[in-house]
Amino acid sequence: MPAPASTNPYEPAKEPASPKAASSSSPALVWTGRVISALPALALIMSGIMKFMPMTPDMEKGLKTVGWSPAAVVPLGITELIVTILYIIPQTSVLGAILITGYMGGAIATHARIGEPFYVQATIGILVWLGLFLRDARLRSLLPLRSL
Repeated sequence: MPAPASTNPYEPAKEPASPKAASSSSPALVWTGRVISALPALALIMSGIMKFMPMTPDMEKGLKTVGWSPAAVVPLGITELIVTILYIIPQTSVLGAILITGYMGGAIATHARIGEPFYVQATIGILVWLGLFLRDARLRSLLPLRSL
C-alpha cells in the first residue's frame, strides 16, 4: 500500500526518482558539457580582462561606433568577470548562465542597433546553455529533449 500523501500544503509533493534521470549523467556527457562551457567562459574572461587594459585609439573608435562611453568599459569588465565566475562555479552556474544571457542580450542589442552582425554574442549565449544543459542533470530534467 502506498504511503499517504502529505496534507501539509507547504510541503512539496515528492515524485518518484526516475531511473532514466539517474543514468543520464554519463561521464562523457558531463565532460562534453564542461568542454563546451569552457569555450564561452574563456572568451568572457579574456574579454573582461581586456577591459582593464589601457585604452587604445582603436578601442575608443569602437566604443564611439557602438555609442558607449570609455567610462563604461571598466564596469562592463567587472560585470563580465563576475557573471562568468558565477557560471563557472557549479553551485551558482544556473544564475551565472541567466546573467550571461542578459549580458549577451545587451551586447546583441548594441550591435543590432547599429546594423552590425552579432553572431559571436549569440553563439556565446547558445554555448553557455548547451554546456550547462549537458553538465547539469537537474537542468536536463527540467528541459527534457524528446526524440521523434
